[in-house]
Amino acid sequence: MTMPFRFDDTIAAIATAPGPSAHGIIRLSGKAIREVLEEPFVPDDATRLARTRFAERHPGLFRFSTTSEPLLAELYLWPTSRSYTGEPLAELHTVGSPPLLEAVLSTVCESGARLAEPGEFTLRAFLSGRIDLVQAEAVLGTIDAAGRHDLKTALTQLAGGISGRIVELRHDLLALLADLEAGLDFVEDDIEFVSRMEVLSKLNEARVFIAALAEQSSSRMRSTGRRHVVLGGLPNAGKSTLFNKLAGDEAALVSPTAGTTRDYLTVELNLEGVAIELIDTAGYESSDSVIATGIPEESAQRLRSEQFQQADLVIWCTPADLEPEYRLIDEQRQADLQTLDVPLLTISTKSDLGEVVRNRHGVSVQDDQGIDELRTQVAARLATSEGMSSELLGTTAARCRDSLTSAAAALLRATEAVSLGEELVALELREALDHVGRVVGAVYTDDILDRVFSKFCIGK
Repeated sequence: MTMPFRFDDTIAAIATAPGPSAHGIIRLSGKAIREVLEEPFVPDDATRLARTRFAERHPGLFRFSTTSEPLLAELYLWPTSRSYTGEPLAELHTVGSPPLLEAVLSTVCESGARLAEPGEFTLRAFLSGRIDLVQAEAVLGTIDAAGRHDLKTALTQLAGGISGRIVELRHDLLALLADLEAGLDFVEDDIEFVSRMEVLSKLNEARVFIAALAEQSSSRMRSTGRRHVVLGGLPNAGKSTLFNKLAGDEAALVSPTAGTTRDYLTVELNLEGVAIELIDTAGYESSDSVIATGIPEESAQRLRSEQFQQADLVIWCTPADLEPEYRLIDEQRQADLQTLDVPLLTISTKSDLGEVVRNRHGVSVQDDQGIDELRTQVAARLATSEGMSSELLGTTAARCRDSLTSAAAALLRATEAVSLGEELVALELREALDHVGRVVGAVYTDDILDRVFSKFCIGK
């Protein structure tokens, strides 16, 4: 798909989610909005609508081309370039009936508008300079947010939190490059526009910031957006029962026979606003059970290991009624997990059947003891983990990773070249600026825009 670059026309689309609702919105953008709406929309005060220069609300009637019965509607108009798209923009607010909205859209298209392409409103906002590419991606991130943290990250990115710092950094580097090039022009006059120590300080500061963002982008790319929470423990530790309780469904087979779960089960949940993927793994088998079931321990071990290594949090389940001869094995398995450097939360399951181990959270599915507290504890652990502190959405991280890594490398080479001459520093600084410009969209290609905006739904 190739994004259209026709901006001399007026576009229109339904801006609200599909399906019936009490409220629906038709969004329009383009220089000919007044002409498009002149016949179908009749405001209560037509004179005021004709001369307004600021965003205003106008109640009125919308007349269809196929029926004489008008529809009550309100027009919100941004008649100048001070709108979201950087051009005249309007929204028709009315009843959220899908057939009515389709009829309104059809009428405005007959009046001179055309159907908007996916993401075209945000594309126009980007190309008019109202938002940068990082903020444009945050629009989609806000719509697709799977939990409170994803929504907070998207809204912060949309507000310009991270892109504002990148733009400021880019301006500082451009100023530094200008000083370096001015010094090269007056090298024979021995005029110093910027000291070597100042160059080193600014380059190091920029490199540390960009390198940190590059590391964040790599970390975000390793995540699907949902946090991986893995249940682990010895056979018959109550993992599958707890899995079913948290999932709210009989998703796992629960049996008193050890070794019932042979591979792993997954379910997507939302705990306290944190989107997670809960995974129930097979318990560590004894040699007797492996012989009895005929299933190789190597396969179960490999599957467990893969899930543990990818986990954002492992909940280790130790049953309160665990027999003494298995307690040492349980502790050894926990020690094995700690070598993987994976966040670990240890709990005592089946707390209604025995004494809870000291300093462990007790859980009993039978009487719901500790279940709500466990949900809160898991959400809190994930919300404060390193992975949750990223300032970049996953889509932005995927697009920017190579640019950020290359920019950090160029800034490092520029730092190392300070002792060799300003010309080499300027050369590396230009390359770094090119990569930083790609992040915020100061430097872009049609292919980049196509990849970003083709993922949007129509009306955004």
